[in-house]
Formats: sequence, C-alpha cells, structure tokens
Amino acid sequence: MGRKRRLPKEWVTADITAMSHEGRGIAHDERGRPVFIDFALPGERVRFRYTKLRRARAEGCAEEILEPAAERIAPACPHFGICGGCALQHLPPAAQLAHKERVLAEQLERIGGVAPQQWLPALTGPVWGYRRKARLAVRYVPKKGGVLVGFREKHSPLVTPLSSCPVLDPRIGERLGEWATLINELSCREQIPQLEVACGDEQAAVVVRHLAELSDEDRERLIAFAETSGLAVLVQPGDERSITPLHPVTGPQLDYTLAPFGIQLAFQPTDFTQVNAVINTAMVERAVAALEPAPGRRILDLFCGLGNFTLPLAQTGAEVTGVEGEAELVARAKSNAAANGLTAHFIAADLSEPAAAAQFRSRFDAVLLDPPRSGAAEVLPAVAATGAERVVYCSCAPATLARDAGSLVHTHGFRLVAAGVMDMFPHTAHVESFAVFERR
Repeated sequence: MGRKRRLPKEWVTADITAMSHEGRGIAHDERGRPVFIDFALPGERVRFRYTKLRRARAEGCAEEILEPAAERIAPACPHFGICGGCALQHLPPAAQLAHKERVLAEQLERIGGVAPQQWLPALTGPVWGYRRKARLAVRYVPKKGGVLVGFREKHSPLVTPLSSCPVLDPRIGERLGEWATLINELSCREQIPQLEVACGDEQAAVVVRHLAELSDEDRERLIAFAETSGLAVLVQPGDERSITPLHPVTGPQLDYTLAPFGIQLAFQPTDFTQVNAVINTAMVERAVAALEPAPGRRILDLFCGLGNFTLPLAQTGAEVTGVEGEAELVARAKSNAAANGLTAHFIAADLSEPAAAAQFRSRFDAVLLDPPRSGAAEVLPAVAATGAERVVYCSCAPATLARDAGSLVHTHGFRLVAAGVMDMFPHTAHVESFAVFERR
C-alpha cells in the first residue's frame, strides 16, 4: 500500500476523459496518474481539490464545473453532493442506464472474457420514491441542533441531516425530519445509532436500534408517533433476535404482491427483500420466462430467500427446489408457499460451502442463481453437475457476475446467450444485472 502524501491546498483544473464504475469522472495528472473525481462527467473541464493522493492513483472532488457536459442536469435533491446515498443525480436516467450498461459489458469482457450473444433491454421503473428498504444513520450532534437522521456523507462517517429523501418510499422519505424531532425528545437520544426501514405494499415499518434502555415516556412517544403516522414501530436493544414490536403489539403485517402471478409474499422487517418493487416484479417475470417452467420440468432455485422466484416457478406446475442459507428465510418461504396454495421443496444450506451441494445433488432441467455480492463461485461446479441446459443468473455485483460467467463459459461448457441491466437503484452507481446461459 502506498504511503499517504501531503494534499495540495490549491484547486486544480482538469479535463475529464471517462467515468469510473462507481460514477466518478476520470482525469490524469501531469505524471499520467489517474485521478478519480466525484461529481465530474466525461467531456467536462472542472476545477477540483484533491482528497487522496497515492503513488498510483489520486482522488478528488469537483468544486467548480468550468465546461459542463451536454448531458449534465441539475440534481433534484438539495443534499446531492454531500449525502452518500446517490452518486448519479447529475445525469438523466437514460444516461445513467447507458453508463451501467457500459460497466456491465466492460466487466464481462475484462474479468470473464465473455460477451453475450444478445443484449437485453434494460428493466426500468420509477426513479423516485422507489426504495423500500434502507438503514438510516442517527446521531446526536448538539452543535448541529440535536439529532440528525439520514445517510452517511460521501466518503465520511458523518451523518447527512435529511428532512426528506426523494428516493425513499414516501411513507418514510417524507418523514425524516419528524423522526429527527421525535428521537431528539427521547431520554436516550445519544444512544440511538440507527433506524432500519422496511416497506410492504400496505404497511411500512421502522426498527429503532437503541443502546440504552427506553424509558416509559420514550415508549409512549414512539407509540404515539406510530399511531399518528400509520407506521409500525419496533425496537431493537441488541442483535436482530432482540427485535420486538412496540406498535402494533402484534407486529407489522408486511407483504408484497407479484401481481402477474397473483402471489403474495409475507416478510419480516430485517428479511432480505428487493428494494424496488416494480423492478423486482419485472425481474421475476423475465426470469420465469427464461427458465421455461412447465409441469414435470425440474428447476433449482439457489439463494432462494423467502420464495421470490420459487413460488412463481412452482405456480406453473414445475418441480421447484429452493435452497437458502438462512433457516428463518427457509421457514418464511415454506409459510409463503402454504399461504399461496403452492408446492415447492425447500432446503436450508450454506451455499458459500462447497459441501452444501451434496444436499441437492440431482438432475435439474434449469437453475436460477440470485446470490449476494460475493457471487456463486462455490456452487458453480454443482450447478454444472445437475445437467441443467439453462442457467439464469440475477446479480447485484457485475464483477462477481463476470467472474462466474467466465467460469460457466470457459470451464463448465455453457455459453452466454443474453445479458442486460436492471435499474434497481436509480441515481446510484449500483449495477444490477440479468444473464442467461445455455449449455453448449
């Protein structure tokens, strides 16, 4: 690791020649060293200040746009540039998508040595008010007026004080200022570090993490807010096992509907669910169509969660086996199957362990992969061994998708027939993607 160097105090002028995967403009200094500059776009001339300086690379932040790119727009949120939640609000949505498509193509070629035979049209949806899951930071800062609620600042542990957030579900995003006022009135306001948000179709819930005991008055205030706002409020004094509902006492009734399939899935506030309901539905539709389920067809759903793909596949009459590492999600998936009158087989197994494949060693016609950011490298040999003719891969990290695509193509005898991006997180640099592989 290169040692830190003293940062120049003066601003520097630079021409931006490209954009990095995380959405920063790229310039080069007099030594040819790349400089990654926040809030700068290709084709622009900017004045920036250095924020990091290393032997092989540097980082900076644009302070003045001297010659703006034609596609630059004014960010809709006044907190853009400080809040770390968004990275691309200075680009119109179509340009954001084009950037993400370039990222996916470059990663597939550079890391995996592959390219799809067909590029799929991007899956798009609402670009504001879409985010149903989030962890919001909370901090008591007397010098800034009390409690701050928001996302962390860009490249900083500090909290951006947000009165509202346009990307969050409005049931939450329009009430951030109210949450800050409420927490500021609690006796343990200095010991509340986080709010965890989870929104279903009908109800939204907030889990209040607290490191000190809530007083009776604190609980009364939280209950009163829950009643007036219509939000479900839960409290968390320890790890996730300590979460208990405060109001309503029976707990939140969270669920979402996959309308094209008439399926409703219930979940708990800390369960993994996709943040963008519209894109999730479109993704499930695309996956089901690509897997071609039918009665008698055997399909393996790896990293199945609470049944997001498993149940629509089972509805077709296919024999579906879902595998998931979290036992609680497996239990939720079984409950969701029963509630929807569907039959599927579920297995609890840690798919990061190669030995887990022994639990689903059988022949399948098709396989669905929806892994975490770390990807699915450990299970690819087992996937190939199933004899599946088709593999559908939904990814939240193009680098690990590219790595796994290279393995499927160059080691396991598949070809990449189609790929495309899904705009799950508009205005951020996150690239969600979809890929279809067929056996050669």
